[in-house]
Amino acid sequence: MATMTSLQYGMPSLNFQQKKLHLSSNLFHCITNPNGVIKNSPETRNGLQKKPGSVVRCSSNNGIGIRDFIGGDLVKFDLGTWLSDVEEHKAIAMYSPHEGGYEGRYLNRLRYQGYHFLDVSARGLGDPETTLTKVHPVCPPHVGKQPIARWWFPPEVDYRLEALPSDAKGLVVWVIEAKVLSKAELQFLAMLPSLRPKVRVIAECGNWRKVMWKPLKEIAGLVPLQEA
Repeated sequence: MATMTSLQYGMPSLNFQQKKLHLSSNLFHCITNPNGVIKNSPETRNGLQKKPGSVVRCSSNNGIGIRDFIGGDLVKFDLGTWLSDVEEHKAIAMYSPHEGGYEGRYLNRLRYQGYHFLDVSARGLGDPETTLTKVHPVCPPHVGKQPIARWWFPPEVDYRLEALPSDAKGLVVWVIEAKVLSKAELQFLAMLPSLRPKVRVIAECGNWRKVMWKPLKEIAGLVPLQEA
């Protein structure tokens, strides 16, 4: 009886090993040699590689490909579409992963095209129309010791446009945390390129599993949403 019990307890372990071997047959190894050449190499019987190298396990069943392991956020194949959409719509609502870091690739591609940037945060921006296109007051904190004062600042967008070099293609207003803005404020940002033709607007309106974007006019409700 004890022998039968031990055999029964051993059966799940054997099934698990067989299932594990069956799953490993669907995987392949991508080995990179010092010259940077990538080649496929099958496993040996003992599961060890004949030559040392960096091994990446890639599975096609769960949607993970070699693009997810080489370069990470450095390898993106939609940068051409990104540039054409920015030039076509002029105001873009962008959604990026929560871990961050992906936005820099798209920002740098616009920088390579000759754009200059005005980075602003939606938190504390105030009225976008007043801050970006009009002379606006700013009250610095007095911390209980100085009298309450009011300072007047020039419009941020017009000031930057006048300071652009002659070879600049335009100015990109990159709005961080734009998800806190109201629909009326988003509508103004969507219409800002029509008021200032050399201005492009990129608003980070939220997060998603991958980098995606839509025309800001659709998010602000100025035009009907396009069916996916």
